[in-house]
Amino acid sequence: MDQDKIKKMMKQVEDVMTAVSFAEEGEWDAARSFAREGRRVLLAVREGQVDARTLKYALNSSLRVGARLDILSVSPSPVRDRDPLGDPAIRQFASELQKAGVSYRVVLASGCMKQEIIDYTNREKDVLFAVIESPQTLDAECRKKDMRLAELWKNLKCPLVVVMDEAKA
Repeated sequence: MDQDKIKKMMKQVEDVMTAVSFAEEGEWDAARSFAREGRRVLLAVREGQVDARTLKYALNSSLRVGARLDILSVSPSPVRDRDPLGDPAIRQFASELQKAGVSYRVVLASGCMKQEIIDYTNREKDVLFAVIESPQTLDAECRKKDMRLAELWKNLKCPLVVVMDEAKA
């Protein structure tokens, strides 16, 4: 077993023990925050092309597994020119997340969505799985850059969940 895996396991054990200590003292909110800390679901969306079904799936998944939600908003425009909540769909979704009690953060990126997802999961080791909508738009984008879908996804460090519209499938 490599050192990174051992360190990750030790951190998880430490977090669980801390959560248990808070729970024993009746500090339920603190216990829950330690139990959830680090666990993340990644929702990757293209700015201006956000699908309601994909948002709902990500919200429900985060609630079910007790994880925070990271929203990776990818756009062709540079990150410095963008407001994290500038997309009306993301702004509305952030409001729904707050009402549901799901901790979230919006991360801005630009460029190839597939590569951004891979880079993000390489940086953030606690991502349980990534949620994207139908990959047709991703395929077209990567053909432009002469990248093959299978080659890029081989480098993904977590499971990938694709939410598809049955009518379009």
